[in-house]
Amino acid sequence: MFKAIDEEQACDVIVSGGGLNGLTLAIALADAGMTVTVIDRLDPAVAVAAPFDGRGTAIARGSQQMMAAIGLWSHAEAAACPIREIRVSDGALGRPASSLFLHYDCAELGEPEGDRPLGYIVENQALRIALYARAEELPSLTLIAPAEIAEAERGAAGVFVSLSDGQRLRAPLLVAAEGRNSSLREAAGIGVTTWDYPQSGLVATLHHSLPHENVAHEHFLPSGPFAVLPMTDASDGTPRSSLVWTERRDLAAAMMEVSPERFAAEVQRRFGDSLGEITLAGQRWCYPLSLLHAERYIDRRLALIGDAAHVIHPIAGQGLNLGLRDIAALAEALVDARRLGLDIGGPTPLTRYERWRRSDTMTLIVVTDGLNRLFSNDLPPLRLARDLGLAAVDRVPPLKRLFMRHAMGLVGDLPRLLTGAKL
Repeated sequence: MFKAIDEEQACDVIVSGGGLNGLTLAIALADAGMTVTVIDRLDPAVAVAAPFDGRGTAIARGSQQMMAAIGLWSHAEAAACPIREIRVSDGALGRPASSLFLHYDCAELGEPEGDRPLGYIVENQALRIALYARAEELPSLTLIAPAEIAEAERGAAGVFVSLSDGQRLRAPLLVAAEGRNSSLREAAGIGVTTWDYPQSGLVATLHHSLPHENVAHEHFLPSGPFAVLPMTDASDGTPRSSLVWTERRDLAAAMMEVSPERFAAEVQRRFGDSLGEITLAGQRWCYPLSLLHAERYIDRRLALIGDAAHVIHPIAGQGLNLGLRDIAALAEALVDARRLGLDIGGPTPLTRYERWRRSDTMTLIVVTDGLNRLFSNDLPPLRLARDLGLAAVDRVPPLKRLFMRHAMGLVGDLPRLLTGAKL
């Protein structure tokens, strides 16, 4: 049983999960004046350790504007590599890449403020360090870690949470930001649609002898997309890029076992010589790829964000950006409800959040899954059709600019944070 309410620590929102999504939401809410408590299983010292996460993350323009609005970007900017061009091409091993391709250039947007980047690549480790630094600046944000929720009771009077160490918390709202295996989602009886792709994602950092010139490459191979994304230079000035290589699961497992030299040679064979000699920098990681979508994003005094609500194929690099759009929408719904004197854990703000996010998420799930199926094969008729499609978009400037703005997260019914405005 829970203790009496006056013996419990009270706040506006309890967030379960202190990863990239959970801490960002907490910062957005605390920056807007709410009191937030984050519960995370992971020790922060482990979360920022170099071997923990080898991935770099694509941050779309809209997401960067949101991070700036909540005071987070100033902590991450030094580790962020601007993406000024994106080159999308199609090909296969043993055959030259198609001469028909799609090329995005930020200069083509014609923005009055100049050639602002299309987006950025930031290492997850650097993002975590930035999140902890910004969280420490906000007195209304409390991080309890490492810790676990032992029991959560959601009722008419609010949410009552008991931690494994005996601490008790209460709030009007509980947010699940625990990732794809969310225990809160399961306890709420929220079902999911899920299936596994016959692919894994190989992730590594590459050193190369020539500069990347802030160009991101996405090359479609029959086994899946092969992306080489620009990163900030190493401390000694060596150019670096982030590799996201989608491959058949059996071959991906085999590539984890080969020598670093053989791995780099296979990367070079697929990518070519435009970056000069490629070598593997540090560890490599392998992640099985899957799709997950929750049947709903809310329950009584509960909201799901990020991977707890949806997991998509990484083909377009939109995974974290999709979660950040959840955060911007939920934060706006809660802040607006509070200003109107409404119950922030009640059905009005939560229903607004779910309606706002569901259509966008479903669209991106269909698009990413469809693109993966379209490009992950080498059938000649499909290969010709997709090459012609890439070339057609590249040669129609208004359509091309629309696609660019979609990739930048600047299209649709945007929450205020994604436009760079404060809550």
